[in-house]
Amino acid sequence: MHRLIHIKLTVPPLLITLVLACLIDNAQAVSPPPDGCYAGLTTAEGCKALHLLTSGQGNTAVGWHSLFSAGDANFNTGVGAGALALTTTGADLNTAVGTAALLLNTTGFLNTAVGTAALVYNDSGNGNNAVGTYALYNNIDGNDNNAFGRSALAENIHSVETPLLVLQRSRIMMSPEII
Repeated sequence: MHRLIHIKLTVPPLLITLVLACLIDNAQAVSPPPDGCYAGLTTAEGCKALHLLTSGQGNTAVGWHSLFSAGDANFNTGVGAGALALTTTGADLNTAVGTAALLLNTTGFLNTAVGTAALVYNDSGNGNNAVGTYALYNNIDGNDNNAFGRSALAENIHSVETPLLVLQRSRIMMSPEII
């Protein structure tokens, strides 16, 4: 290819890229832009996110009513509509990502829920990990459970340290001795 032809083919894409780069600086994702800086290492964005927060610190709420009742709960992250909505006093160090994830959690701490309605009925269970839509769905006060996959341990309510892995709808049982 001739050098002149190569330069002509390279310049238009380069020019387009430069023009777009200049325009991006002025672009806004939402209007008005989020304000972000709140006291106590706290971030809230969404309708009534962290609405009842009092002295709690280090919380992040993104989504409609996420961490709505946080009060003095600390170091929680709720991303999605209703994530950790009823979390209150002493319910620290929880992470919920997904619509209604850990929705009814009130005093449970050290829980992780990723997926729509994961750990949705958890009230006071601690140290649970639920990854997948409806994982540990009915858990109320069970502790130290690990559920991975759609509807994994969905019927677990009070069990402690359940070593179960569910892949879609088939179950693979593992005992603590094997692990």
